[in-house]
Formats: sequence, structure tokens, C-alpha cells
Amino acid sequence: MPSLSRHDAVFVLRFAEPADPADAPDNAFSPDFLDALDAALDEVEASDGPAALVTTGAGKFYSNGLDLSVIGGDPEGVPAYVSRVQRLYARLLRLETPTVAAVNGHAFAGGAMLVLCHDHRVMRADRGYWNLPEVALGMPFPAGMNALITTRLGHPVAATAMLAGRRYAGPEAEAAGIVHETAAEDAVLDRAVEVAAGLAPWRGANYAGIRAGLVGDVLGHLDEPVTRL
Repeated sequence: MPSLSRHDAVFVLRFAEPADPADAPDNAFSPDFLDALDAALDEVEASDGPAALVTTGAGKFYSNGLDLSVIGGDPEGVPAYVSRVQRLYARLLRLETPTVAAVNGHAFAGGAMLVLCHDHRVMRADRGYWNLPEVALGMPFPAGMNALITTRLGHPVAATAMLAGRRYAGPEAEAAGIVHETAAEDAVLDRAVEVAAGLAPWRGANYAGIRAGLVGDVLGHLDEPVTRL
């Protein structure tokens, strides 16, 4: 389960910390996982002084996104579940704390969208994909998720990612503007922490306001409850 630690001005939110990276989970958004993320963000928001937040996974996955067992186990509850995920995205986009994603491995579907919620994104260069597979899965993009993707990426890249389900390795993701930079496997987290430390002094309402201007109407769409898929 996710755990939060602090290193000077930088909070590091690890989605998993297995003893053996080969045993790392896919960090899908189970209800317990979402509860843990919200609790971690509560702690970050309650802190004082300069701060920034880094998120990362472990082993093969950053995050696999929506939990298909939740979707399959409660079809009638899917709109409420997806609405909750969208609220998590909105919460990250409203933080007064700068955010950096350390994308250590695969970021699929909802996990790929989670990456886009961060102000700066560092992705592993040699292995792992950023991917929106919804077209292959027969799943639509609710208005909030659609707005997030098209605003953060721009139309040409978003269209390819959404309509073709293209898998972007690190260098391709950097070239497309999906992530800001790539790093070697053993340097992804360190680089993310370095960037976050540089942003930490800007924490505050002004920083959050500037970000809100960049994302435009995304927050309103993410706040709107999903009624059907």
C-alpha cells in the first residue's frame, strides 16, 4: 500500500515498497489504495513551509489505473467509482504543493492520466510504457478524463494516444511532450526529487492559481459526477 515519507522539503509518496521489486503490485486504484492516497495528501496539505510532492511506483509498474476487479464486481457502482478517481485527479491539480511524477515503469489508462496530473514528469528511459488502452478495451473517456488528456497533451498527441492506443516508451513520451524528461532506471526518483526540491519554495495559493489557469476548464469537468459509461 502507499506510504509517505519526507526528505527535507520533498514528500515522496511511494505507491508500493516491496522487499523484492519483482513482487511489486500494479498499483491499480482499489478503494483501499485510493483511501491511502487521500490520507497521504491530507498529510501533505497539513504540513507547513516550503514543500513539493513526488509520486512513484516500484518495479515494473507506476500504476495500472482503474481496478478492473472493482469494475467487474460492481457494474452499477462504476460511475461512482470513476467519479472518485476523477476527484483524486482534481485534488492533485488543486494542491498548493508542486508535484513531480517519477514514472518508474508502466503507466496505463488511469495511471497514465495520473501522470498527467503532475506539474513535472520524469520517466524511465529504457523500459516501461505510457499508454491509454481504452479504445482497445471498449471503454469511453468521461468528460473529465477527456478534458485532462486533451488539455495536458494538446490535440494531435491526445488524438493519437486515445484513438490509436499508442504505447509510448520513455524517449517517445518525452518527444511527444507527455513527460518532460527521461532518466536511467536508478536515477528516475533522484531526478524527480531534485526537480521537486527546486519547486518547493513556490508552494502556496499563487502557485496553485497559476496551475489552475493552465488547466482551464479541466477542474470543472473532473468535479462533475460521472452518471454513466
